[in-house]
Amino acid sequence: MYFNLLTDRDKKAIDALIDSYGGAKAVNDKITAMREYDTRKKIAGDKGFGDMLEKAEKYAGQFPKVEDFIAKGNIKVTKKGVCTTQVSGFQGAYVTIDCLRRLAENGTILFPTEMISVVALTEYYVYSGDLLTTLAIAENIMKASKFCSTNLLSTTLPEERFANVEKITGEKFDRRDIGGGLSQIVLKNMGTAFGNFGGIEVANNNHLVYLDGILRASMETGANFFLNPSWSTIVAACYFGRNIPAINFKISMLLSTQNAILLRMLMNIVKAYLRDDGTTPIYEINIGNGVSPETFIQCDDELKASGLPGISLAAHMRINPDLGMEGFDWTENAHKVLDSGHDITIKYESDGTARPYDTMEAYFLPDKERDQKAELIGDVIYHKCIRCDLDAKEIMRRGHDTRFAGIAYKS
Repeated sequence: MYFNLLTDRDKKAIDALIDSYGGAKAVNDKITAMREYDTRKKIAGDKGFGDMLEKAEKYAGQFPKVEDFIAKGNIKVTKKGVCTTQVSGFQGAYVTIDCLRRLAENGTILFPTEMISVVALTEYYVYSGDLLTTLAIAENIMKASKFCSTNLLSTTLPEERFANVEKITGEKFDRRDIGGGLSQIVLKNMGTAFGNFGGIEVANNNHLVYLDGILRASMETGANFFLNPSWSTIVAACYFGRNIPAINFKISMLLSTQNAILLRMLMNIVKAYLRDDGTTPIYEINIGNGVSPETFIQCDDELKASGLPGISLAAHMRINPDLGMEGFDWTENAHKVLDSGHDITIKYESDGTARPYDTMEAYFLPDKERDQKAELIGDVIYHKCIRCDLDAKEIMRRGHDTRFAGIAYKS
C-alpha cells in the first residue's frame, strides 16, 4: 500500500471518541454485560416490554427443529459448501414479535440464524427499550447468531450529540437545525428517494458521527453487529474495532462489491488494521447483486488465499422492488456456488413478490408510525422467512450443511 489510509489526526480523533466512553476495555466489557438475557429482560420490563418478551418465549417453544426435518426426509450432508440463512427487515420489537407470532402459528418454518434490521438509531429506538427488546428476542430467545443493526447518518439527533462529538474529536460536522433542539447531517447527494439510503454519502469526517452512534447503541443495548455503508466508515471501523472484539461489522451490498477488484480493495483495508490476534472487525461482506456465481466463487477463493480470517460472503437471493431489478432471483446461482464446494450466506431482502411495505419506505418510517404498522411489516418478514425456509430446505436435500438459529435445534 502506497499511502496510509488514516492519518495520525484521524486516528487521534477515533481514539479520543473511544476514550470519551471510558476506553476500549470499558466499552467491550459493557457490551458483553449488556448481552446477558437476565440484564436485558429486567431493563425491558422496566421500560414496558416485559409482556412482549413473555410472548416471545412462548412463541419460541412452537418452532420446529432441524433434527426432525432431517430424520423425516432422511437428509444427509454429502457435499462441501455450507449455507447460512439470513433474513432482512426486522424493524424493531413490535415488528419482530408480530413476525414471530405468525411463524409460531405456522409451526413449520426453520428460523434463520442471521437477522438484519435497517432502523435509524434514533433516541427513541436506542433508549426506549425498543432496540434492546428486539435484541433480546433475536439473540437470547431465538438464539440468532447475528443481529445486524444500522446506523444511518441521516438520523435526526439532539444537537448536543453533534456538539459533543465535535468537542471530543476537534472536527466539525455540516448539519442543519431541525428545530426542537434537534439537528441532522446534511447529505448533498440524493442517491435515492430516501436521501442516499440515509447515509451512503459519508463526507468529510462524518465517519466519527457513524462511530459515535454505534458506541451509544452498543453500550446501551449490547448490540454488537452493524451494517457498514461506505469506504471511509469501513476504514474507520477496522481501526476503531481493533481493541473492541465485541463489535463486528457487515459490509453492505450498496458499497457495490461487484467484482474481485473491489474485493481486493476491501481486503487491503482489512489487512491494514488487523487486531493483534490477527482477526478483523469485518465479519461479513455482502457481494453485490450484479455478480455472477463464477465471480462469487473467485471472490471466495481470493478471500481464502489472502489468509484473512473469519470473513463470510453473502448474496441476495431476492430483493425488494425498489432496491433492484424486477424479478431478481439468485437461487440457482447459489446452488452453483454451493455445488462448487464454496460456502455462502443466503440473504432475503424480499420473498420475491411485491407486497405492501416490501420496500425501502419501511426502513425510513418514523418510530411511532413503524410501530403502528407493525402487522403490515411483520407480514412482509414472515413471507421472507417462508421463502428462506423453502430454499434452505431444498439446499439441505441437495446434501449441504445449512445453518439456522439456535431455536431450530434440540440441543
